[in-house]
This record gives sequence, C-alpha cells and structure tokens, in this order.
Amino acid sequence: MKVYRTDEIRNVVLLGHGGSGKTSLVEAMAYISGATTRLGSISAGSTISDFDKEEQKRQFSISTSLVPIEWEKAKINILDTPGFFDFVGEVEEAVSVADAAVIVVSGKAGVQVGTEKAWELCDKYNLPRMVYVTEMDVDDASFRQVVADLTERYGKVIAPHFAPIRENEKLVGYVNVIKNAARRYTGMGQKIECDIPEYSKPNLAIYREKLLEAVAETSEAFMERYFEGDEFSVEEIRSAMRTEVMNGDIVPVAMGSNIQAQGVANLLSDIVRFFPSPEYSECNGINRKTNAIFEANYDFSKQKSAYVFKTMVDPFIGKYSFVKVCSGVLKGDDVLFNADNDTEAKLGKIYTLVGNKPVEVEELFAGDIGAIAKLGDVKTGDTLSTKNTPVLYAKTEYSKPYTYMKYVVANKGDEDKVSQALARMMAEDVTLKVVNDSENRQALLYGMGDQHLDVVVSKLEERYKVKITLEQPKVAFRETIRKNSDVDTKYKKQSGGHGQYGHVKMRFEPSGDLETPYVFEEEVVGGAVPKNYFPAVEKGLQESVLKGPVAGYPVVGVKAVLYDGSYHPVDSSEMAFKTATIQAFKKGFMEAGPVLLEPIATLKVKVPDDYTGDVMGDLNKRRGRVLGMDPVAGGYQIVTADIPMTGLFGYCTTLRSMTGGRGTYEYEFARYEQAPADVQEKEIKARAEEE
Repeated sequence: MKVYRTDEIRNVVLLGHGGSGKTSLVEAMAYISGATTRLGSISAGSTISDFDKEEQKRQFSISTSLVPIEWEKAKINILDTPGFFDFVGEVEEAVSVADAAVIVVSGKAGVQVGTEKAWELCDKYNLPRMVYVTEMDVDDASFRQVVADLTERYGKVIAPHFAPIRENEKLVGYVNVIKNAARRYTGMGQKIECDIPEYSKPNLAIYREKLLEAVAETSEAFMERYFEGDEFSVEEIRSAMRTEVMNGDIVPVAMGSNIQAQGVANLLSDIVRFFPSPEYSECNGINRKTNAIFEANYDFSKQKSAYVFKTMVDPFIGKYSFVKVCSGVLKGDDVLFNADNDTEAKLGKIYTLVGNKPVEVEELFAGDIGAIAKLGDVKTGDTLSTKNTPVLYAKTEYSKPYTYMKYVVANKGDEDKVSQALARMMAEDVTLKVVNDSENRQALLYGMGDQHLDVVVSKLEERYKVKITLEQPKVAFRETIRKNSDVDTKYKKQSGGHGQYGHVKMRFEPSGDLETPYVFEEEVVGGAVPKNYFPAVEKGLQESVLKGPVAGYPVVGVKAVLYDGSYHPVDSSEMAFKTATIQAFKKGFMEAGPVLLEPIATLKVKVPDDYTGDVMGDLNKRRGRVLGMDPVAGGYQIVTADIPMTGLFGYCTTLRSMTGGRGTYEYEFARYEQAPADVQEKEIKARAEEE
C-alpha cells in the first residue's frame, strides 16, 4: 500500500446497534474500492473484519478491526466496531483514535439503543458524524421512518442528502438531494442517470429545503441569497456542508444496500469530501523532560510520537501493537522510547492491517493508523516517542467491568496455562480483569457482562486449548459480636517432664470499629499473668480472628480484655497461653451474641425516566434500599441505592432486559452490615456443608 500524507487520511469509526450492518458495509466498501474481488458474507464467515473463529461462530463482531480503503486519492482507515454492549472496550479504543464516525442504522429495525449510544459517544469525543441507513433492499425497510425518528430525537441537524427510489419494495435507485438528480442501479454498485419519479418528489422537496436551509446558515451572504430564492451551485452546497459537518451542525443521512453494494460508493466519496483529515484535530501530550505541553496536532514536521490504542495477541500471527501516529513520520528502522516504562524499542517492519492480514508499509505519516509487530513490553495506552523528546499522551478512559464470576480450572495441572492465556487476553482486552480473592480461596473473572465472560471461556478453549468453568462467587462475609461475655479458660497438659499450663480470664465486647479485627487490652493486677505472656495472648487473638467460630469468616469489631489468670513457674509457656487464649476466644465469642455481617455496596443506576419504577421494584426484591434519585440530561435518572453484594449477581443482564439495554450501573463497596437471620442461617449451613 502506498504512503499517504496527513491531509489524505480519514480515520472513520463505524458505530451502531448490533446487527445493523457495520461489518457487511466494510465488506461492500472493500469490494467497491477494489481492495477485494468478491463480497464476503457473515453467514459464511468470510468477511475481512470478522476474522476471529469466535466471531464467525457467533456471527457478530467481538473486537474492533482495521480495514484501510483507498478511494479518490485518499486513504480511509475504517474501524469496524462491535455493536453489542459487552464489547464496549473495543468501541472506546476505536473512538479514541477516530476523527469522524459513520453511525449505521438498519432501515428495517430503525433507530435502536445502539444508535443512541453511538450518538452519545460521538458527543463525548466531539466527533463529526454521518448516518448511513442499510438494508434498503429489504421489503419492510423505511428510510422515511428512520429520518423522522432521527429528526425527532436530534432535531434539525439531521439532513438527508440521498433518498431511495423503491419499486415493488425493492431498492432500484436513488435521488441525489444536492444535485437534484436521480440514478438507477444497473448491477452491483453500477448506475445510470434517470428521471426523478413523481412519487419521490414530495419527500425530495422536504429533504432539499432542509438541506438548503442548513447551507444558508453558514454565512450571511448565503442567507440573503436563500431568501431571495437564488439557487446554490452543487460546489457551494458541498463546501458549506463540509464546514457544517465538521462543526457538527449538520449530520448527513445517506442510504444503500450492503448486499448489493449499492450506495456505498456515494458514502466513500462523502467520507473523503465532508470528513476532516487528522490535521484539523488537536493532540497534546506532556514532554517528560521539560514538563511542558507538547503540541503534536498530527504535524508530520514535528518530533516522532505515537499512541498505542489497541493490542492484538494472536497465537498464530503473534502480537501487534496498533498505533495512531500523533506527530512526525514513523519509519521501519526507527528506535523509539517508551515513556511509560523507560525502555527503548526498535520498530522493525511497519504494517497496516487489513482485518488480520498485515500489509507492509514504508512509513506512516502523522495522523495515520498502523500496526507494529513484536513490541515486547509495549501495552495498550503506552506512548512511543524519541529519547530526546519523551512524550506522554493521556490514556483513554475505558468502561469499568462490574460483572464477575468465580472461575475453576477444569483439568488439574492446567492452572499455569490458564493464567498465561488470561494474561494474553487481558493484554488484548482492556475491560477484562482477573482478581485473586485469597480470603475466599477463589479466582474471579471480571467482564462487561455475561456474554463477555462466555466469549472468554470459549476463546480459552478454542485458542489456548484450556478449559475453565464459571460458578457463582462466594461473598466475603464477616463475623462479629453484639453482646458482652466473660470467660475463664485454663489449658493444662501433663505428659512427663515439663507440662503445659496457661490460664486466662477474659472479657469480650463489641469494639464499635468494623474496620479493625480486634482491639486488645490488659488489666492484669499483681502479676497474675506475667507481662512476657501478653504477646502470646495477643498472638492467640491474631490467629482466632482469621477464621471465626460461626462460619469460618474473618472476625471484625471485637474488643478483648485480659484482666486475670494464673501461671505455673515451670509449666507455663507462650504456647500454653496462646492455646488458652484461642479456647477463650471461641467460647467468649459464641457467648457474646455472634452475628454474620454482609458486604453492602452503594449502587448507582442510570436509567431513562420511564424505567425508574421497574428498576426500583427490582432493587427492593434484591434487598436494596433506594437512597435517592437525581435527574440528569437526556431524560435520565440516577437511582442511588445501598444493596447487599449478594443482590448484584446477574444484575447486568436483568437491568439490560428491563430497560431495553439503556440502563447502566456502577457500584463500590460501602461497609458491612448485619445480615438478616434467614441469610445468616443459609450461609452458616452452606459453609458447614462445604467444610
């Protein structure tokens, strides 16, 4: 592939609901541009971007793929993202390096939750956008309905500049609103001029009026001409549209059929025509040497620097670090400095990836996206620059995983293989996390939802030939006391020679501090227990609080006072006093009203107004206590509640199905509270069976 300058590059992310046609659109783009000679299909598992076996098996995208398209002397780096919410980390990686977005909407399914989320992401990253309506070759597709729904949601920024010509529920051509001219399709992506059908004219008039109104608003001179009824030339309209699109004041809406590769050439031309090249974007880092701001701004004349936005670790083709060049020109023989871990790396060959096929390039100009193989210590989020000008760019913020399950390695001896495989998968997937919960002797796998974790299990088996099973995790309960007790314990053992003798009188009471396992005090008078045995008594307490007498959970909030006892000048020892204390603790704890404490989390759920009643009802079922509701922009409410950690199992799936995928949540551990009697009983019984 030839080298492209910064002004010839367009970095475009495809966003939209799962199943709206993003991957098949990439396929059509590749075919129309001549990058491929045949159209791959999702059902046959032959598309460029869904190259992973897991994607082919499930027939939807799981990770973001890069497909560069050469069109009209420009290079369009297409980033094809997953539409399912469990793979949002992949979408966030792509959006962080894109300069514009195409929001893909199915003409049949219409505007969906994924469309709304795509729009919100574009707002968050301030991306110029277009909407492309697919499946216009399907019987019950309706372009008019999609435009009406988009206009209702987003107002007058929506500007259709193509309209379909349909006969017998089939797409046979289109009207170009800018040119006020029609074309009829004659074959795969081929067309001829034709007259505008009478039935298309009423809609065309509405669309054209809307478009001209938006164009008129770009300058006072245009506004005057518009009111005088003056006609704008095609070039004037396009020039004004480019300004409006880049400002976000216009969102053009185009349409077509991916399967027939119709409307795709128009879309590619619009991307080159209306979307900005990277040189229009700001990009600033910190020069670590001087602590001054380094204004990269995708200027190829500045010192080299690049941001690693994604990592691909494939057992067959190896590791690739995907980079966006922020300044300078990257070349194959460059030695770059990793400012995140103070190491140097020689680049070797530079590639652009077409799906999973590496294509070697001589150099990458500022603003371009490519991949570098075998950069050992480099990970997602790192910055590569020169040693003379070591730069650090801000790391992308990713969604935090809140869904977790305990995982168990199926075959003994595979533990190391599993942990190595998971480490590789975590290098690829920023929203995957492994936590070792030593307290409950369990390994936890965190992800964005049940489907995400299911894919991880499947990938481990398919790619790395190791098997794990997912189980409901144990929750870290605590044990404490609610009353006072007073015990007298003597440990006495005689077995020839020295015996063992330790005698303690102790009081136990709640300390009031559930953060600390125990508080130890001594009030011994007259040397009944010599001072040199006090550390042994405390050691006994330290061991006792690790596993409480009720269900073997750690103990918190206990105050232990040693106030009396006795000793034997020959038989007493530290061991004897430690053992006496352990026995005293067990007895005293059980006599002081022992209870189980459960962990409570503070949960924040963001939901549309219409669903707050359902969400609150569900939280009550999970023993949650709603603390309040705060309205936020876009017709949403944030419901805050305290909820037991046990009530959070399966919450992700329930919330999504309850709110049609619109609800999101986050939580953090708040404190421990006494568990209800039935919960305590169930837990004690379960632990006893386990032991």
